[in-house]
Amino acid sequence: MRATFNLVDLQLLVYIAEEQSLTRAAERSSLSLPAASMRIKLFEEAVGGKLMIRSKQGVTLTPTGDTVLKHARIVLNQLEALRGDLHEHVEGFRGHIRMAANATSINATLPLILRQYLAAYPNIDISLSEKLSDDAARAVADGTVDLAIVAENTHAEGLHLIPYRREKLVLVTCAHHDLAQDTPVRFEDTLDYGYVSLHENSAIGMFLKKHAQSLGKSLNVRIHTASFDAVCRMVEADIGISVLPASVARRYADIMNIRIAVLRDDWSTRPSWICVRSAEALPLFVQRLVDMLHNAESTVSTA
Repeated sequence: MRATFNLVDLQLLVYIAEEQSLTRAAERSSLSLPAASMRIKLFEEAVGGKLMIRSKQGVTLTPTGDTVLKHARIVLNQLEALRGDLHEHVEGFRGHIRMAANATSINATLPLILRQYLAAYPNIDISLSEKLSDDAARAVADGTVDLAIVAENTHAEGLHLIPYRREKLVLVTCAHHDLAQDTPVRFEDTLDYGYVSLHENSAIGMFLKKHAQSLGKSLNVRIHTASFDAVCRMVEADIGISVLPASVARRYADIMNIRIAVLRDDWSTRPSWICVRSAEALPLFVQRLVDMLHNAESTVSTA
């Protein structure tokens, strides 16, 4: 194999994988389509095999392409780490962090910490995407993101997990509901009532279903919604009850006619984790964000 490809070719392949389109990948690389096609042709000659397959549905990578993609992301991430470690010595440096998190973290604890970080480091930008915890961990593994916030029991083999926060889950009801009380409630006692939940595959929804099944019962979800705001509005309308992170529930209780009750169950205090490929290999400015997340107040209570 003649190694005649370079960083431009590696980045082009990453863009092709992300866009599933050679045309859009060429645009992101600031290349003409013929130039991008020629680069891929020469790249394939260098590795001795096809890197991609074109079809009516778009472009997909071959097994050879997937192998090269994995190493391309490692190389490009290491280059970004080098740039990051040098940024304090380079005038005008701007860094970029790619981050994923589950809905609970994005709506509960993450915004205040990101505000503090961005205020402290004005030359750093963050791209934050919402993903289910398992999908977020896979994005870390394949180099699509630099770090992720994930829930417990996430499949993260081969990745490094750092403690983030422990969030208390609470029961949320309309103001006149039978369970709207000041004393703690057992989760089992809520299962006779209809629930309002996020989408079916949400981390918190699947978590509650698992605990309902462990009690030999099922979670009677009457309606699924797309956001915590919508969940609370449905609860306020007495369509059902819900279990939410305490910080989210408190925020909506301030503006809606809903009530919060503490759950007695030990598992209702739920840990989450910072997920990275390797803490030592992160650029300095990403390490600082990880440190800030790790050192933040560890538990969100119902107070």
